[in-house]
Amino acid sequence: MRQPEVVVLGGGAAGFFAAIACAETAPGTAVRLLEKAPRFLAKVRISGGGRCNVTNACFAPSELSAHYPRGGRSLIGPFQVFQPRDTIEWFAARGVKLKTEPDGRMFPTTDSSQTIIDCLMDSARRAGVELVANQAPVAVTRGAGSGFELILQRGEKLFCKRLLLATGGCRAAAAGQIAVSLGHTLEPPVPSLFTFHVAAPWLHALAGISVTDAELSAPAARLRERGAVLLTHAGLSGPAVLKLSAWGARLLHNLGYNFALRVNWLPSFDEAALVREFEEQRRKQPARFVVNTAFAARPNAPPLAGRLWESIIIEAGIARQTRWAELSRSARHRLIQQLSRTELQVNGKTLNQDEFVTCGGVRLSEVDFKTMESRICPGLYLAGELLDIDGLTGGFNFQSAWTTGWIAGRSMAR
Repeated sequence: MRQPEVVVLGGGAAGFFAAIACAETAPGTAVRLLEKAPRFLAKVRISGGGRCNVTNACFAPSELSAHYPRGGRSLIGPFQVFQPRDTIEWFAARGVKLKTEPDGRMFPTTDSSQTIIDCLMDSARRAGVELVANQAPVAVTRGAGSGFELILQRGEKLFCKRLLLATGGCRAAAAGQIAVSLGHTLEPPVPSLFTFHVAAPWLHALAGISVTDAELSAPAARLRERGAVLLTHAGLSGPAVLKLSAWGARLLHNLGYNFALRVNWLPSFDEAALVREFEEQRRKQPARFVVNTAFAARPNAPPLAGRLWESIIIEAGIARQTRWAELSRSARHRLIQQLSRTELQVNGKTLNQDEFVTCGGVRLSEVDFKTMESRICPGLYLAGELLDIDGLTGGFNFQSAWTTGWIAGRSMAR
């Protein structure tokens, strides 16, 4: 079998994009992609609940880079070269149209990740990339002169001039051992994008309720995020939780995922505004039960779910039969405190299975982001989540994979 000039390790988004870019840029170059699992593009398949959140409609590189808790500054330059608009055009040129949802997330118009998988597989084969599943090296060393020697699982040896590592996030340090063996340093891996376990039975009873706009803060980690929140059987999930977990990945890990969390259920109202609202209710409908008058988080938004509003009132020590005319000043103060800073204790986490992103990976200062070539080991390239890059949920992690893979592939072709 012909020895490849370029070997790509990892059959995910970054690996496929790099292999295709390399083979298309330099036709005739022997490019081989090795994937240790039996199926390629496994993460693409399950992303976005099987719809594949390809990218995000955020087109300014500086604004785009702000969605990466780690690696954002390093990505500003690469996003000048290949960004979401280029991703949209790349797929469109191959017959795949993307659509934009109100929150900026972009999906194939088919709402099926299989569309993206078929496009990538077909593009790789058309470009002449050799795809090999169930194959991964157990060791990689520098060749005697230049290039690399790969020892495969059954003892075979494979030689190549240029090597790309796109093996995915280092959920365990062992996943980055090839990069380490070639001289690189791994930033310790810890989970990012996870949901919170909360030991509050009253909250568990409200599982399934969503709040369109809430503010979360973790004082011990000096973190604050605002957005939609979902109440679950275990605690809290939703965009605001995932954003807070991403920005605080290392801090929350150092706290052992045990910390106090404050929830402001009505962040558009300060204390004075709530007092005015309560007084207005007392004036307009004094005989109405407080428990039957849920407030909205902001004008024209739906009110808090009735069951949540009722639970907040009870947690504030106010009886269900209390009418607005009977609400004392002390009870009003307790209700305001409960609405604006419900105190919850987080006592664990659950990884978001659709995203399962890891904070940590190859140290960014060891990579030239103009080419994605290693500064430590010439001829070695790195792309995707193996790097110490992770983005917020919403298509940002795939975009960094497309960008770094595309730049690496074009650089290897040269």
